Amino acid sequence: MAKYKRRIKLIQPSLQLKLVGAFMGMSALALMLQFLLFMTSMSEIAAELPEDGALLLSAMQETTIQILLVSFGMLLPVTALVGVLVTFRWAGPIFRFKQHLGRIALGERPAHCKLRKGDELQDVCEVMNQAIDNLQGHESLEEPTEAPLRRVA
Repeated sequence: MAKYKRRIKLIQPSLQLKLVGAFMGMSALALMLQFLLFMTSMSEIAAELPEDGALLLSAMQETTIQILLVSFGMLLPVTALVGVLVTFRWAGPIFRFKQHLGRIALGERPAHCKLRKGDELQDVCEVMNQAIDNLQGHESLEEPTEAPLRRVA
């Protein structure tokens, strides 16, 4: 069983849904391009046939539309699922950074930022920890020069 159980279905819904929408749009665009290329090629073949070109064109249109619909029905849900799973590796760290920096803005001294194994942006987390250690070494967090920031949700 996983060490961290996800309580939120989508960590950063607006970011994740935008990315998944982009993935699905690209998949739909690729399917449409494939459909157009296939229809163009088959039309050219049908035009070159001596007698049955019209018969091939009429059968081809119905068949290729069915294939396109089945492809959309299978590929787009898989793309959405994979897109959501992939975006967790980016949205999770961004969510963690916002929480961590929000605590610092409130004047707290949280422990080092830690991300799950396999999450992206590990290097950003390390740099953030180094920056916080440097600030704490110079006592910058003890005497703020500006008004404290509001809590980041």
